[in-house]
Amino acid sequence: MKHFDLIVIGTGAGMNVAANAASSGMNVAVIDRGPIGGTCLNRGCIPSKIMIYPADVVRSIEEAQALGVHARIERVDYQTIMKRTWDLVRGDRHEMEEGVAQTDAITFYNLEAPFVDDYTLEVGGDKIAADTIVIASGARPHVPPIQGLEKVGYLTSATVFDLEAPPESLLIVGGGYIAAEFAHFFSAVGTAVTIVGRNPRLVPEEEPEISAMLAQRMARYAEVHTGHEAVRAEIRDGLKTIIARGSDGQEQAFAGHELLIAAGRRSNADLLKPERTGVETDEHGWIQVDPYLQTSKEGIWALGDALGRQMFRHTANYHASLVWSNAFGGHKHPADEHAVPHAVFTHPQIGSVGLTEAQAQAEHDIMVGINPYISTAKGYAMGEEDGFAKVVVEQGTGRILGGHVIGPHAAILVQPLVYLMNAGDEDYLPLARAQTIHPALSEVVIGAFGNLRPVGEGAHHHHHHQH
Repeated sequence: MKHFDLIVIGTGAGMNVAANAASSGMNVAVIDRGPIGGTCLNRGCIPSKIMIYPADVVRSIEEAQALGVHARIERVDYQTIMKRTWDLVRGDRHEMEEGVAQTDAITFYNLEAPFVDDYTLEVGGDKIAADTIVIASGARPHVPPIQGLEKVGYLTSATVFDLEAPPESLLIVGGGYIAAEFAHFFSAVGTAVTIVGRNPRLVPEEEPEISAMLAQRMARYAEVHTGHEAVRAEIRDGLKTIIARGSDGQEQAFAGHELLIAAGRRSNADLLKPERTGVETDEHGWIQVDPYLQTSKEGIWALGDALGRQMFRHTANYHASLVWSNAFGGHKHPADEHAVPHAVFTHPQIGSVGLTEAQAQAEHDIMVGINPYISTAKGYAMGEEDGFAKVVVEQGTGRILGGHVIGPHAAILVQPLVYLMNAGDEDYLPLARAQTIHPALSEVVIGAFGNLRPVGEGAHHHHHHQH
């Protein structure tokens, strides 16, 4: 049995904790069953965003004719896109591998390591233990029980990156942000894309108006079928076919040369057998933590996707810094997740922070403001006819509760609200006091605050019709 000062399971954001521990003189074991760097670097945000930027360029070229610019796309070179993608991913991964190999304080076990006893794991026939353990084991694609699926064969968000060439047609099962982003990418590089989602809404986590607008715009470059639950899979005429049941109970068949299952994420905790060390999970297998990110077992902490909430790399990085200071820093701070931002890199793009209107209304008296891009000079210049910003504030205090943008540069536009939600009284007065560059897209969000109306009983949806 080998003893360490710290064991970290997972080399995504878990590596942040391991690196801090190693540089402060601790002896650290790091475990990962996959390539070093975790989902974000290897099979997630980084490769997908490098691929998606060229897709954005394709769409911009196509839409330029509305502005009087007529251009034609000669061809989209998938090989170049993928080479640029893997050059960065492999480079970053190699750097991490080298760093770990050269650090005497870190022992890296590149294999699955379940718990076998309190504070004890089994790694390839050996046992290792530590008084402090950090579980940053992440999540993996959830594959729903669709009859015949294994026989038909399918891709997930982990394997889709290995396609040598874009398929002639792609059927995507799922309607969340991963499904939507891959629909954008593959359709832009010439694949005929069909989405079949179980939820009646596309990207159901977003505001309903944003879901509706994304579905409407995506219909231009993909076939979108929401409210259809996949029940079975088969091969028909050489194509991978999904039979799905609509909300009316009717069955319909959808087909593609390739099939991508993008129906959510599931916890990796089951591979760890956390119950053997007294760590509790919820009914879906996500690891349960207290406000300080400690699990039900003292000295064992958890962070990031393993918790099953706010599954974003920037949130995991924040969790990692918190776990480091809570485990080793002397005084504890609870996790603050009131202003977690995220983006969806579809076309149009989505940026969001904090509460939706429905979530905010459950707990606060609120005001809501909506402002279309087209009402600003820059939005008009760009010919952006559908995009808008929506802001939610607390009545009386002006405290910003949420901000949601769909349209060009949405991720950047929502970010200043994140800073305000972490400053002073968290209200929007600094925006009222400040000058906003004119004409620039920042005016889209500022204008939403100018359009604030109370949302109350009876006053319900009168402000929704201005886009």
